[in-house]
Amino acid sequence: MYRAVRPFLFALDPERAHELAAALLSVWTRVPARPRSPDRSLSRSVFGLRFPSPIGLAAGMDKGKVLVPAWFRMGFGFVEVGTITPRPQPGNDRPRLFRLPAMDALINRMGFNNDGAEAVAARLAQLGPQPGPVGINLGRNKATPNERAADDYLSAFRTLAPRADYVAVNVSSPNTPHLRALQSAGDLGRLVETLVRERDALAAASGRRVPLLVKLSPDESDQALDAMADATVAAGADGFIATNTTLSRDGVEQDSRSGEAGGLSGAPLRTRAERTCARLHLRTGGRVPVVGVGGIATAEDAYRRIRAGASLIQIYTALVYQGPSLPRRLERGIAKLLERDGLTLAEAIGKDAERAAR
Repeated sequence: MYRAVRPFLFALDPERAHELAAALLSVWTRVPARPRSPDRSLSRSVFGLRFPSPIGLAAGMDKGKVLVPAWFRMGFGFVEVGTITPRPQPGNDRPRLFRLPAMDALINRMGFNNDGAEAVAARLAQLGPQPGPVGINLGRNKATPNERAADDYLSAFRTLAPRADYVAVNVSSPNTPHLRALQSAGDLGRLVETLVRERDALAAASGRRVPLLVKLSPDESDQALDAMADATVAAGADGFIATNTTLSRDGVEQDSRSGEAGGLSGAPLRTRAERTCARLHLRTGGRVPVVGVGGIATAEDAYRRIRAGASLIQIYTALVYQGPSLPRRLERGIAKLLERDGLTLAEAIGKDAERAAR
C-alpha cells in the first residue's frame, strides 16, 4: 500500500507530507488495536527495561504530538519522542527538511520545533499502558546560552521524566547554534552529573529509576569520542545513542540539495554511525549499552549494527522511504540472520566491533 501512496506524499513538500502522515496517525491511535505477538527471541532487558523488540523509532519523527500507540502498532519495540525543550519554540524557518531520494537520505534543520515540556507531559499523561518503553529526548531552547544549558535540561527532565521510561540527552544536534560544544568532555560530564543527581532523587522519591542516555554526534575524532564516553560513564549515565545526523556531505555532493544547511541522515550516514557505535562499545568494554541509529534500512544493516555493538537500534529516514511495514520486516529479518548464525541477540552484540571500529 505504501508504494501506491508514496508518490503522492513525495509530491508534497517534505514537512507537509510529515504533517499529513501525523494527522493520519493521530486518527489511527483512536482505532482499537489487535494484539501483536512479537518474536520472543528478540525480547531482552536493557537499562533495566524490557524491550519486546530491539527496533525503535528514533527521535525526530514524533516531535511531541505523542502518537505513541500508532508507532507501536507499526511494530516498533520502543518509541522515542522529541526532541523536547522546556519552553515551546517554532524551530528554524521553513523550508527546513529536504529529500535526497537517489541517496535514500534527508537533510533537516528543524531546530527542535515542539510545544514545550509541559504540553508534552500532559499528552504523555493521557497514555495508558504501552507494549514497550517510551523514551523522551531532551534539548535546550535556542535562546538559552550554553552557560545556562543545564538549567534547561534540568527543567525539562523534572517535567518529563516522571512520564518517561527513559530519557535521552541531546547535545549533538547540528541545528541549534553552539549545542555541540556541550559535548566537550568537561561540559558533558558536568551536565550529566547534574541530571544524574536529579535521576537519583526521582528514584528515591518515587521508587522508579529512569535510565539516562546521551546522544552523540558522528562527526567527532576518535580522541574526542573516547573523552566523551569516559566523561559520560564517570558521571553515571546509563547508555549512549549513536548517532545523531552528520554535517558531512560525503557521498551526496552531486545532489543539488546537498548544499542545504542541516544534518544529513539516511544511507550516507551508515558507515560513520556504525563506526561510532563500535568505538563506544569497545571503549566501555561492552558494559554500557549503545542504541545504534543512522543509515539502518535493511535487516542486514540492523544486524551489522548489532554485531558492531548496538544493544538496540532505531530508524527514522528509512521509514520515510520504505513505509510502515519496515519495523516488522526488520524484526523478521534479524531473527532469520541470528538463526542462520546460531546466535542469540545477546551473543551477537559487539561480535564484530573490532572490525567495525576501524
